[in-house]
Amino acid sequence: MWRVVLALCLFFAFISGGQETYAQERPPIHAEGGSVAIGGNVSNSTIGVPYEKLEEAVRSRTKDLSDLSDSQKDTISLLKEKLDLNQNQVRSALEIVGEANVPPERLAAKLAEIAQKYKELQRAAAEQPGDDAKITTLKAAAQRAIQDGQLGEADDRLAAIEKIQTEALDRLALNAAQTSAQRGDLALTRLRYLDAAQRFTEAAAKAPVGSDARWTYLNNEADALHRQGSEFGDNAAAYAAIERYRSLGELKTRQAFPLDWAMARMNLGNALWVLGERQAGTALLEEAVVAVRDALQEFTPERAPLDRATAQLNLGNALVTLGERESGTARLEEAVGAYREALRERTRERLPLDWAMTEVDLANALARLGERESGTTRLEEAVVAYREAAKEATRERVPLQWAMTQINLGATLVMLGQRESGTARLEEAVTAYREAVMEATRERVPLQWGMARVNLGNALMTLGAREAGENGTARLNEAVSAYREALLEFTRERTPRQWGMTQNNLGLALETLGMREGDPARLNEAVIAFRAALEEFSRQSAPTQWAMAQNNLGLALEALGTQDSGTLRLEEAVAAFREALKEQTRGRAPLQWAMAQNNLGVALKLLGERESGTERLQQAVAAFREALKEFNEKQSPHYWQTAGQNLNQALALIAERKAQSKARKRR
Repeated sequence: MWRVVLALCLFFAFISGGQETYAQERPPIHAEGGSVAIGGNVSNSTIGVPYEKLEEAVRSRTKDLSDLSDSQKDTISLLKEKLDLNQNQVRSALEIVGEANVPPERLAAKLAEIAQKYKELQRAAAEQPGDDAKITTLKAAAQRAIQDGQLGEADDRLAAIEKIQTEALDRLALNAAQTSAQRGDLALTRLRYLDAAQRFTEAAAKAPVGSDARWTYLNNEADALHRQGSEFGDNAAAYAAIERYRSLGELKTRQAFPLDWAMARMNLGNALWVLGERQAGTALLEEAVVAVRDALQEFTPERAPLDRATAQLNLGNALVTLGERESGTARLEEAVGAYREALRERTRERLPLDWAMTEVDLANALARLGERESGTTRLEEAVVAYREAAKEATRERVPLQWAMTQINLGATLVMLGQRESGTARLEEAVTAYREAVMEATRERVPLQWGMARVNLGNALMTLGAREAGENGTARLNEAVSAYREALLEFTRERTPRQWGMTQNNLGLALETLGMREGDPARLNEAVIAFRAALEEFSRQSAPTQWAMAQNNLGLALEALGTQDSGTLRLEEAVAAFREALKEQTRGRAPLQWAMAQNNLGVALKLLGERESGTERLQQAVAAFREALKEFNEKQSPHYWQTAGQNLNQALALIAERKAQSKARKRR
């Protein structure tokens, strides 16, 4: 008896956009001259110092200058030159990134950002018209503290200034607002995003209603909250950012400020997608698509080509996540089109790293389409795109981005390997995952690490299912461990969608082990895992994942049924497979439809073996023949062989029953 399992792979999508800027009081910001999208632009994040030297400088940040090696002193001198900071400011900047555990590949970008903040802080702390002697003295002290890299002392001085100015708010409203915003910039420099958001909130409250400064401070507040939600998995902050972006679009209307309005809409779409990607429903994702499409109406190719490309990329991300949850492929096809549009501006020659990021996202969409098709053309195309992207986004240049690409490449190789009788693709996927987690560590990027563990489990499970003996069992046990480790980060409260997908895959590995060992305890664990997944995936909110979990629940019930003398479990399995086929239609997802038909046939065949007639066996034959309409020897040889063997066994049993019936009649 041969069955087909359905594991869910996880893909990482890159968020792209210009580097955030956090403004002090200044003239109105327009998209073509300063407004920016969420997400760092990796193409502009280098200061010409190898990240190995930066890592060493961060590690030695607490040493006295006299205790540093000549090489470390040279790095400090080089950073002084590159960042245009003094020695104290360089040491303070290293302290900030060290305390915040900034990943090595982001050190250069963060140090450059901090250096820019130093310059802005020094300019902003200058004396203003209307300052009295006390404030002037405190500002001079704040400037000296900033010059000396003593940001905590500078914050104390600014807090004192803020208190004085607040007491005379009618006269010094804008000055007080600016000082609050300066404290927000200080917090951003120290990567304390929630503190920064609070300071910008205070700045906006002090600025006159309707002023450009107030809008700028509110925008900075939203950006800080988004960073907290995106980088630290803080869903409360992510929700708050969404509300802020909504209000920004109302404060600067499309008619009066079309490009600022469009930027607010695009950033809203990005924030909605980040949060919606973690949840099982689709409401946030649908709203994200609407918001980004609104932005595209103003970001025309002639007016704002790079902003338009960024919006196309972000639109593609939201469409892919929606497409994963729907039975059809229209959203995924739309996403492919959006990514190809983005690549018209994000060319390999002009923006090589941005091009690589977009190639990876395009490959993700192609892989998702290929997952549902019986052929392998889309999957092969995705593999080529991942490999090309890795030529630009190399491990040496951007190790974390390279690791994410390896994770996605591995997921696609697993899907190809599942359709082939050999194991070369699967072994390659295992290698890709093991290399990826050397860069994408749990400490550095916990959710991406969890994604790698899930996909490693998928590869090991497929290999283990094909290998007999102790080696195969060891692979399956390792897969179970990988899924359980992933669930330490993918909790239902934090990432309900990923939690449900991981429960589904854990159930598959437990079910395969239970079948191999004849262990009903493992099989019952598998049933529990699948039912847990179905608590998160409803047919309405996530029909594709719901159908897969139904299919896999059927497999576990079927396996338990083979160990019982009765037929209850097998009847439950048949019901589960038929539920799955309500969504996994041949028109929507031909490959999954064929898999479910094969599995339904196996359950019917097992029931038929326990009955005297041939009705169930005839139903099984019909199901296997349906499966073979999609499985073929060239494109999916492993599945084709599986369904063919099942069909032959069912036909042989029918022939045997008929022969026995004729023999009885002759007696």
